[in-house]
Amino acid sequence: METGKRLQLTDEERERVSLAVQAVEQGTSAEIVPMIVSRSGLYREVRYRTGLLLSLLTLTILLTAEIAWLPWGWHAYNSAWLVLMTMLAYGVGAWVGTWTSIIRLLTSPERMRHKVKLRAERAFAKHAITRTREGTGVLIMVSLLEHQIYVLADQPLFQRVPVERWSSVVEAAVNRLKTGDIVGGLCQGIQACGVLLAAVCPGRPGDNPNELSNELVHEP
Repeated sequence: METGKRLQLTDEERERVSLAVQAVEQGTSAEIVPMIVSRSGLYREVRYRTGLLLSLLTLTILLTAEIAWLPWGWHAYNSAWLVLMTMLAYGVGAWVGTWTSIIRLLTSPERMRHKVKLRAERAFAKHAITRTREGTGVLIMVSLLEHQIYVLADQPLFQRVPVERWSSVVEAAVNRLKTGDIVGGLCQGIQACGVLLAAVCPGRPGDNPNELSNELVHEP
């Protein structure tokens, strides 16, 4: 699997996730939708910050070093040179602000968690996960840039399970995710979620339709 601005998964990895969902749903009436996204937010403010920081740093250095070139006199092109270099530094800084490592460095964990939550809520509505007869849809979403996994259950199901139990699903996946095994971590989370759901809403033999697709959803 390749990660980055464009998410790419092999057919084998997709099949692995789908089979994990299929196996879990044999023991529960709930419906699990697995999802991987490359990022949950654009974080434009990081570009603005790095651009501003680098432009101010450049301007400060140039003005501090003016003693080296002022003896030759102040000319109009000196001002133009300062403006040009400051603008150029802002552009370079804004470009640096698109790097994932810089985004993670300059964005608070709270803001990233908020962005992941919003992305999960949008995905929940977009992919119609609420359209189950008993409100038992569950979204398990991995967001790569933020290094986070988010579990979102339909309201009727969410109310039947304590918050700390949902957290256990995340914890089950995190260990594998930390090693870089994205698909393995997602499958681990699916299995943990299946154990939880089997106790809360067990499957009914002969009456357990597959209401939502088991296919992995992957988006930029």
